[in-house]
Amino acid sequence: MTSARLHLLSAGAARGLVQALAASFEREAGAALAAIFDAAGTIRDRFLAGDPCDVVILPAAMLDALAAQGKVERDSIAPLGSVPTGVAVPAAEPAPAIAGVDALRDVLSRATALYCPDIERATAGIHFVGVLKKLGIHERVAGRLKPYANGATAMAAMSRAEPVGRSGAVGCTQATEILYTPGVTLVATLPDEVGLTTVYSAAVSSGAGDAALARRFASLLTGEGTRALRRQGGFE
Repeated sequence: MTSARLHLLSAGAARGLVQALAASFEREAGAALAAIFDAAGTIRDRFLAGDPCDVVILPAAMLDALAAQGKVERDSIAPLGSVPTGVAVPAAEPAPAIAGVDALRDVLSRATALYCPDIERATAGIHFVGVLKKLGIHERVAGRLKPYANGATAMAAMSRAEPVGRSGAVGCTQATEILYTPGVTLVATLPDEVGLTTVYSAAVSSGAGDAALARRFASLLTGEGTRALRRQGGFE
């Protein structure tokens, strides 16, 4: 009977990876994994507010700040990999060509709806608004923005966009969140001129209930044995 419980707080970019590893880890470690996924800013705030947490996954810069505060064990911080921000459409719709910023501007300008994660708390959502401003179309398309709490929720909502096959919807979030969401297709990553690649890392909380178990899971997430799985899920 499983008695141990490992609490994970994670930015949404790592959801697919964690879910792919959860069952085997629980079986081998004899521990139940209790995971919460959300926008990076929300996860950081929940962690600082004292939500139960043994392992936390966030952008590397956020974990560095938490380590400076003594909230996570600095020597436990290890990268999962870098994740580019991507553009997506519902799977039933043709993929537009996005070969550069001019093509991206045209695609976003013509979109009937723009799905994205939280534009104030999510890494990709904040960046997406900046891209729209840099492209000079923010005021024109602001009314079509459909922000959700996190990228996974945004992509799931876009997958249900009506009418199916011709909704004209376009989404933007971390490539990993697009890849693990059924019903949407990753069209391209953002062009270099407006791109964003985020390094995500895992760390053991300084208040971990079972530090050894937490380190075991963090090592699984970031170790050589799961490199291919991470790459398949969108981590570079």
